Amino acid sequence: MRLLSLKLFLLIIYLLFTSISSADQKINIKNLRIHKEPKKVNNVIFKNFEDIEFSIENFRKKLVVVNFWATWCAPCREEMPSLDFLQSNKNFKNLVIIPINVGKENKEKAAKFFKDLKIKNLSLYYGESIELANNFSLIGLPTTILINKKGEEFARILGPINFEDKSFIEWLSGYN
Repeated sequence: MRLLSLKLFLLIIYLLFTSISSADQKINIKNLRIHKEPKKVNNVIFKNFEDIEFSIENFRKKLVVVNFWATWCAPCREEMPSLDFLQSNKNFKNLVIIPINVGKENKEKAAKFFKDLKIKNLSLYYGESIELANNFSLIGLPTTILINKKGEEFARILGPINFEDKSFIEWLSGYN
């Protein structure tokens, strides 16, 4: 009887620990695609609201979230406030979020979009939509590219998500 109890106890411990360790490896966000091998990101140029040119290389040694959006994109409108919240999360010391407008709208329309949504923690960026679409193989909006501190794309999000989701924040904090 004792041997059976010991085996049952060991089986429960084994199942508990394997489920915990596999939970660390997987995240249940439907639009998230994690790459088996990170991809080097090169020559990505975009501008801020003041027409100052930036490159992804300017943000080396940071966790970078690049979000491609447009003012006419309803899912972009839906997710932008949670993206703004993520930028304000104090648990991320090295996080930089770069929302790039690729909708070819004028600056005033993009600024109004941010104002209407009460976006306070994000800066406006824009870029050449065709060039950026080619560099990142964009197939729709919103698309979010996650870049590690080495300048490599390690995951992407196709479509909208809630960036306030606790499981997403826990998972992302592993790259901080």
